[in-house]
Amino acid sequence: MQNQKSLNFNFVNLSQIRSILSLYLFTIGTCLLGFSVYLMLESFGYSSNSLSSWSGQGLFWALILFFASLFVLFFPIEFLNFFKLVNKTFIELISNILFTILISIIFLILFQISIPNSLSIFQEVGDLFKATSFAGFIIVPISLFILNYLASRYNFFDNFGFSLILIIWIFGTLFFV
Repeated sequence: MQNQKSLNFNFVNLSQIRSILSLYLFTIGTCLLGFSVYLMLESFGYSSNSLSSWSGQGLFWALILFFASLFVLFFPIEFLNFFKLVNKTFIELISNILFTILISIIFLILFQISIPNSLSIFQEVGDLFKATSFAGFIIVPISLFILNYLASRYNFFDNFGFSLILIIWIFGTLFFV
């Protein structure tokens, strides 16, 4: 018999998928919360731009987006409940990058299909979702790579990796908006 070595691709870790999905949902919830605050300020006359035809409509959409953002922000806390990003080995790094890109692609396609472009508010919400997915394609994988490099040298980056990637993903979304 011939001695065959098989490659073991055992990098699918359910806790890492839940962690990256939590990061994505926290980013979407934060963006929706910020946009609802912007709509509320617009309805009270603090903004020169107008996304709604009258202030009651802006306030209506601000409240809807506020409660939608609360739902999205509480979803990872109640159902996913894993908030640690393990990024120590090269296999974990590659799996985190692949899961981030895969989740971003799935949500980008889902939101492209499901959000109509009939109102300017829907267009802006769609742009927020696109920006979050594009940040998941570009900025977050680069940040994961840098975090993997720094975590091997400093414990700070190992302990607070989830929080750092969340902040980077939120600011990356702002970059693409």
